Amino acid sequence: MKHHVTKRLPYAPDQLFSLVGDVMAYPEFVPWITAMRIWNARDLGEGVETVDAEAGVGFSFLKERFSTRVRRDAASRQIDVTLLSGPFKRLANRWRFFEDADGQTRVEFDIDFQFKSRLLEALLSANFAHAVDRLMTCFEDRATVLYGAGLGAPDGVAGISRSV
Repeated sequence: MKHHVTKRLPYAPDQLFSLVGDVMAYPEFVPWITAMRIWNARDLGEGVETVDAEAGVGFSFLKERFSTRVRRDAASRQIDVTLLSGPFKRLANRWRFFEDADGQTRVEFDIDFQFKSRLLEALLSANFAHAVDRLMTCFEDRATVLYGAGLGAPDGVAGISRSV
């Protein structure tokens, strides 16, 4: 299952890159992430670093853990997440942050995943678009807490999303 979201937000790209890249803080503002631990942090040079992260997630009917490798490239303002282990057959997501002429940031988020369990896939796929929208809202709300109202309310481009 693949999904793409594009939003314009009233913050600097570096602010949003920092927010999304701080995976240890996710349990503070993403309600279904119940725990996070990181290890194997590496500086690859030229603003690129990786860290391995294990997230505990909990929904009313599901409690799981999965591990990913998070690659943060500050120069290109891109964060890539790939699966190490967990209930997924595949999992990859990418965050990109582009500065617009008006000082706002265009955020592009892509996710591609498939669960190992067909039952779990069927249960979650029906609500997947809603879950991605909720995730984006969690990050927007966190940006407001950390950085204030930003440059003003996002314009009419905010909230554009499409499933692929």
